[in-house]
Formats: sequence, C-alpha cells, structure tokens
Amino acid sequence: MSFNFEFFSITPTTIVGTLINTLILFLAFKHFLFDKVNAILEARKTEIEKSYSDADTAKKNAEELEAEYTEKLSSAKEESAEIIKNATKKAQLRSDEIIGEAKDEAHSIINKANADIEKEKKRAVNQIKDEISDIAISIAEKVVSKEIDQKTHEKLIENFISEIGE
Repeated sequence: MSFNFEFFSITPTTIVGTLINTLILFLAFKHFLFDKVNAILEARKTEIEKSYSDADTAKKNAEELEAEYTEKLSSAKEESAEIIKNATKKAQLRSDEIIGEAKDEAHSIINKANADIEKEKKRAVNQIKDEISDIAISIAEKVVSKEIDQKTHEKLIENFISEIGE
C-alpha cells in the first residue's frame, strides 16, 4: 500500500526505516549524550543544594552571632551602668571625706586661733598689769615721798590690780 502524492510518497519501508533510524539515533544519544548530560545536571543540582545548605548554615550562624552580640551589648550596658554607679558612689564618699577633713581642719584652726587669742589676751593683761603697777608705784612714791618696803609694796600692787580687774 502506497500512497502517492505528487511531491511525496509514504511507504511502509520508509516508515519502518525511519523508525529504526530514530531508535538507533535515540540509543546513540542515550549512550553517548544523555547519561553525561544527566550526570552534569545531577552534579549541578548537588552543587546548588550544597550552596543552599551553606547559605542556610551561614544565615543560622549569623543569627546566632547577632543574638550573642545583642546579649553582650546588653550586658555591657548593664556593666557600664554599674561602673558609673560605683564610681559615683566612690566620688560621693570621697567628697564627704574631704568635706569632713576640711571641717575638722577648720575646727582645729579655730581652736588654735582661740587658744592663741587667749594666750595673747593673758599676756597683754599681764603686760598691762605690769605697766599699771609700775605707774602706780611711781605715783605712790611721789605721793608718799618715802620709800616703801617690799612687803607693803607688793600688798599695794595686789590691791591695785584687784581693783582694776573688777
């Protein structure tokens, strides 16, 4: 059975020959090309899966590092706040200590000054008493115009000083 068309004809032997050629070509491609192409495709697929796996691992590591960094940062903030608090406390204690020392020193200076004033006052009073007694003696000598013995002289001075002191 042969069909004739004007510009081409189909015969069963042509169809069988074409099918056999196609089968041979397919087997040759399969043997020489498909296995190698499949192997290359499989290797590429494995490489891509490995890349995705590595990317997932890297992402997981990055997230862990970020969490660790955040925790350390928080810890560092707390630690710095504690350091500042301790430094402030130490500074306040030192300030109180310095103020206490200054007050003690001021009291000491005031007490010493008061003691010095008291000494100077006593010295001045004694000096004035000596001068007054000398003046009193000279006045008494002029008034009495006689010499007074030592015992009477001391008694007069004591009386005079006690009158002035009151």
